[in-house]
Amino acid sequence: MKVKIVNKSQNSLPLYSTTQSAGMDLRADLTEPLVLRPLERMLIPTGLYIQLPDGYEAQVRPRSGLAINKGVTVLNSPGTIDADYRGEIKIILINLSQEDFIINNGERIAQMIISSYKQAEWDQVEILDESERGEGGFGHTGKH
Repeated sequence: MKVKIVNKSQNSLPLYSTTQSAGMDLRADLTEPLVLRPLERMLIPTGLYIQLPDGYEAQVRPRSGLAINKGVTVLNSPGTIDADYRGEIKIILINLSQEDFIINNGERIAQMIISSYKQAEWDQVEILDESERGEGGFGHTGKH
């Protein structure tokens, strides 16, 4: 699948790290380093603009290494970029650690996955079909 992209950053285009990677790393597009203090959230520009085909979305997710090693994650995860959005991709980062985190230009700050979707059409009814699970939720499955 081809996706149109405009890159206004000085960084390379997002790439898959391996042949079976689902996500591509997104990099910060900064003119100077930023300090993300403990429990602070910040909107980080990437300098990227995309045009997705109809029926596709881009999901923005945390990088596992950044989360476990630095305590920094994507706040609205996964974030959705709709096919009709043409603005700059920006990442909401939050620092859940107890130490400042320095974000440098080109830092890999999130990953993006392109995924297909279908829009739902509501069928309003008075009652739902029975199921084995029923109304059980929030840890209900797997209990006997």
